Amino acid sequence: MKRLIISSLFFLVGFSAYAQRCGHGVMASPEMKKRHEILQRFIDNYNPGNSKNAREQEGIIRIPLVVHVIHNNISGDIGGEGNSNISDEQIFSQIRVLNEDFRKMFGTRGYNEHPDGADMEIEFFLAQTGPDGAPSSGINRVYSSDRTFDVFSDLERISGLSYWPSDKYLNVWVVTLAGGYLGYGEFPGGELDGLDLADSPEETDGIFIDHEVFGDRTGTASAGIYTYGRTLTHEVGHWFGLLHTWGDERCGTDYCEDTPQIQRENDSETCREIFSRCDGISRRNMIENYMDYTPDSCMNIFTEDQKARVRAVLELSPRRRRMVLNSQFLLPSTDVTEFNVLSNPGSRSELKFQVLLPDFQDFTIVSYNSLGREVARKAYLDYPSTVISAEELNLPPGMNIVTMQTAGEIYFKRIYLYE
Repeated sequence: MKRLIISSLFFLVGFSAYAQRCGHGVMASPEMKKRHEILQRFIDNYNPGNSKNAREQEGIIRIPLVVHVIHNNISGDIGGEGNSNISDEQIFSQIRVLNEDFRKMFGTRGYNEHPDGADMEIEFFLAQTGPDGAPSSGINRVYSSDRTFDVFSDLERISGLSYWPSDKYLNVWVVTLAGGYLGYGEFPGGELDGLDLADSPEETDGIFIDHEVFGDRTGTASAGIYTYGRTLTHEVGHWFGLLHTWGDERCGTDYCEDTPQIQRENDSETCREIFSRCDGISRRNMIENYMDYTPDSCMNIFTEDQKARVRAVLELSPRRRRMVLNSQFLLPSTDVTEFNVLSNPGSRSELKFQVLLPDFQDFTIVSYNSLGREVARKAYLDYPSTVISAEELNLPPGMNIVTMQTAGEIYFKRIYLYE
């Protein structure tokens, strides 16, 4: 059970509206409280003006993310009802929500007008380069014969199926969790002097999340009150060092002064107002905070103090700091559209197309043979930057002229596929 001491859990029985949550009971142990206090002393003593990395921490921080889809669909089919091998579209919808929430984007569910509401100035993108330097879509699909995984005992086994270095990428493992658990986020405390634990390996530093709550009302995340993508927002908050707003004990502390002290989590199925009396005065709970247990549709706020805590952790945690520094070498183009061919000429499994886009948008890839006859066409709707294989497009062998067209641009590439 040591792992619970350094981790955060988001729990739901049967994913039903009648949920009971757990995890905070163990986290409220004297050992965990002591470790939170040690981390807080690091943060209290943190001076960004003296940090050798302060320049890199200014402005927008971009986090490269890899999604490991661990599924038991032996056919390899992607998407469809109940299929744990979830679609690209479901994954993209989750990345979009994560950015809406951490950037407090106007016109989205992640926007609020609260005076303490913060734009965290953190963005997430699917990594376009893998650990070996080869282009990647940032999505790894791995078959496992296991139908479910236990959040207490199977984390090493999950990461053993697919893992990228956690000082360069945020690993997100999308699985089927047993026991009704929604997700797990590794807390950064194990990486700081005085907080080291033997069972906090780099290989499990990331997020483990059930596929039925990963994404925004699409694919397998379509029914229930936890299907707006906020479970990942919550767990990433833990990964950044944020505590639950009630401090995992009655009227506890999350070390953020602008989040009201509350008696307990909001585990209701609605967005009704809840009040606490922790100092003899009745105050409204900040049920909208991403670090509460509120239904997804209620959540829309990180606070300025939570932002300051995250910024401090990103410098104090060696692994998190290295990731921020490494991210500058992994960033896709964000200013212009590019269409590149990789491993040309090559076989259908080797030849790939790299599509770099400024933002999510629609594009279409069309291929013509040497006689000018259309031989393949595929539309990609609301996509980010990605890598597409010739095999996925089902291109025929021989010479092909391939076009990539957006709303305002068209690009041409000549390729040759081996038999």
